[in-house]
Parts: sequence; structure tokens; C-alpha cells
Amino acid sequence: KQDQLISEFQVSRPSFREALRILESEGLISVRRGNVGGAQVHAPTPENAARTLGLVLQAREVALDDLAAALAVIEPVCAAHCAQRTDRNVALVPHLRDLNIRCRAIDAQDQAGAARLFQQFHHAIIDGCGNTTLVIVIGALERLWSLHEKAWADYADAAAAGPAADLRASVVVAHDEITDAIEAGDASRAQHLVAAHLAKVQPLMLDHRAPRIDMTGAESRFSVGR
Repeated sequence: KQDQLISEFQVSRPSFREALRILESEGLISVRRGNVGGAQVHAPTPENAARTLGLVLQAREVALDDLAAALAVIEPVCAAHCAQRTDRNVALVPHLRDLNIRCRAIDAQDQAGAARLFQQFHHAIIDGCGNTTLVIVIGALERLWSLHEKAWADYADAAAAGPAADLRASVVVAHDEITDAIEAGDASRAQHLVAAHLAKVQPLMLDHRAPRIDMTGAESRFSVGR
């Protein structure tokens, strides 16, 4: 109960309420108001980590290009780990294949839908690497990058400035090749293919005409320097 907690932590009522507000804003509790209300505690999630990391990056005025460069170094390592999993052909490869099939079937004009499926493929590579620390840390970075990808896709739809059909097709081919390497257990090839793929697509999504997000997720048209 509120009075119990105030007594236990020896704080004033305003301080207690401010603490609850902060915890709620961080997604660590949900507060229900009223006579039958109270605070329900939630375990921290990668989304919480992404928001906190985003605040730190934003405070240090880290450019979005810097985030992209970090992912370009670390995500290929995740792909190598995926290829080394002994259960990859049961726990991961079928999911990657399904995403690739759905990418081929999506409408050519649906930039946002295609971007969403491409994001899911990269999330699956990270989530499927089998290393919990990488999943949490790199997953937080990937979630921040995904916010920009969504803003970029929305911009591309509105400005009719999306990638050409042959480029989108090449992305699907690249995802197929990455999946093949993971299925074959070829860690070196999987790592190389992901690195080459990111080197090709990231510069397009860093188009400075597109809306930028700040690192906390709010969309902005402020153009961060390379």
C-alpha cells in the first residue's frame, strides 16, 4: 500500500508519486487509479533498454550515421552466431524462409510494409543468434534503427522516393543468400553477406532528405551530420 511504501522508504508523498511517475514512464510499472487501483510491476524489457540507451545517445548528440555504423559491425557477428547454432534449422531458418516468402508477395507500392518485413528479418537474425547479451544489447540498437527505418519508409511512400523495384528484389535475394548460409552452417559466409548487405542498404536509409528521428524515438526533420 502507498502508506506502507512511504513509511518504508522514508519519503514524502509528493516524492513517492514522482517516483511512481518515473517508473511508469520507463514502462517498469502500470498504475491503475481508483479504489481498486495500484501499481503493477513489469520486468525490464529490451524496449526499456532501447529507450534508455536512446536517451544517452541523444544527450551526447550521437549522429544516426554512428548508430548505423555500429550495427554494420555487430549485426554480421550475430549472423555468424546464427549459423553456429545446432538447432538453427528448426528454431530459426523456417522463420527466415517465411519472412522471405512474405517479402516476395508484398505489393510493390507498399514501401512501409516492405520495410516492416525487412526489419523483422534483421530482428530475427539478432534474436536468433543464441547469445542473450547480444540479443539484449544489439536488439536495443536495432530497435532504435528500426524507428528511423519506419520514418524513412513513410517518407518514401509520401514522396514517391522509394527504392526501385530491382533494388527491393536484390534485398530479397540478399536475405535468401544469408538464410542459405545460416542453414548450411557457414558462419564466415553469413557474416560476410550481412556486412555486404548492410553496406548497400544503409546509405539509402541515411538519405538526408528523409525525416530523422531523435534517439528517443520522436520523429524530427533535423538533419544529423554524417
